[in-house]
Amino acid sequence: MTIQTHTLPNGFRIVTEDMPGLKSTSIGIWVQAGGRHERVEQNGIAHFLEHMAFKGTKTRSALQIAESIEDVGGYINAYTSREMTAYYARVLEEDVALGLDVIADILLNPVFDPAEIEVERGVILQEIGQTNDTPDDIVFDWLQEVAYPDQALGRTILGPSERVSAFQRDDLNGFVGEHYGPNQMILSAAGAIDHEAIIKQAETLFGHLSAVTRPTNLIQPAAFGGGERREIKDLEQVHFALALEGPNYRDPAIYTAQIYASAMGGGMSSRLFQEVREKQGLCYTVFAQAGAYEDTGLTTIYAGTSAEQIDQLAKITIDEMKRAADDMTAAEVARARAQMKAGLLMGLESPSNRAERLARLLSIWDRIPTLEETIAHIDDVTTGDVKAYAGQIAGNAGTAMALYGPAQAAPSLDALRARLAA
Repeated sequence: MTIQTHTLPNGFRIVTEDMPGLKSTSIGIWVQAGGRHERVEQNGIAHFLEHMAFKGTKTRSALQIAESIEDVGGYINAYTSREMTAYYARVLEEDVALGLDVIADILLNPVFDPAEIEVERGVILQEIGQTNDTPDDIVFDWLQEVAYPDQALGRTILGPSERVSAFQRDDLNGFVGEHYGPNQMILSAAGAIDHEAIIKQAETLFGHLSAVTRPTNLIQPAAFGGGERREIKDLEQVHFALALEGPNYRDPAIYTAQIYASAMGGGMSSRLFQEVREKQGLCYTVFAQAGAYEDTGLTTIYAGTSAEQIDQLAKITIDEMKRAADDMTAAEVARARAQMKAGLLMGLESPSNRAERLARLLSIWDRIPTLEETIAHIDDVTTGDVKAYAGQIAGNAGTAMALYGPAQAAPSLDALRARLAA
């Protein structure tokens, strides 16, 4: 498999990986603009813009966009995250040029028809309502908000209903003008590809664009705040989410954080799963994960339990976190390393996963680290590193907590923090 990169004079970057034996290709444009690039009055507009991309261009109607890809058996979609928006398609080898043409069309030639804006506004408001009615979704939005208060990084990706209800065509065009320059885009493709053909087509589609200078004061440096949000509601379960400040994605400690999270709650053999679910029977779902952004990160633990058991669950979770600093074993760390490497390697069997990984790596490092380099970083994490990270979390990491449901009996964040530090 061969990874190749190329940059056009205007800063538009291209990365491809040929995967011999495949008959299909995943191709897309990853734009370095997401929720954290919004001003407070724009909250939700990056996601709104993603929806509008499929609502018609100067050359294709919304139906024609869908038909052009689905007529050849392909698939097209998009997503918005806090630091990126992606538009991508999966097509057969002979339809790669068509897939890229459609993606370029929806990015460069949207019409933002006022009637379609109103239709999609209704769709997004329904999406917000659905999220608000899904406890194990909304609790993570609240957790993000208390972790990064009064910051774009802490606001929801969907945005509040009142903002979404007010966006107009000029608002969408304004966000595009600030953030959708060629130097903020990465074209990534993996599967059955011809690198030179993709470069040639990209030059035709994107080569004429002028680079865009993003306002220097637009992106706030992340400042972890921490705190507690407790929403009492008559639900069947209390949804408990805890976050601790962690390393950013350029910090070598991110590998330690990920291995720690896997050992704590990454599978059926993990500490929290074994203690909280298997031994105590306090929940059905419990997990831990480590996520990262450009300048910060979060190690997150989630579980759902009954009103009567939330106090016990929360305290056991804290006790397991404390214990990890003292008795995390070499076998647990080895298992977590193996899970991390297997997850990475298994994911690379999918061209869609490969294309996304290439875009993210290029965005972070402006190069593609080799797979061997990544695996070496994972293998370099020692049991001592994980225990030290667990101790750091127990000692002085910033902490945030969100609770949703019949959470009256849940201990306060201050009480949990004191228990963790004791």
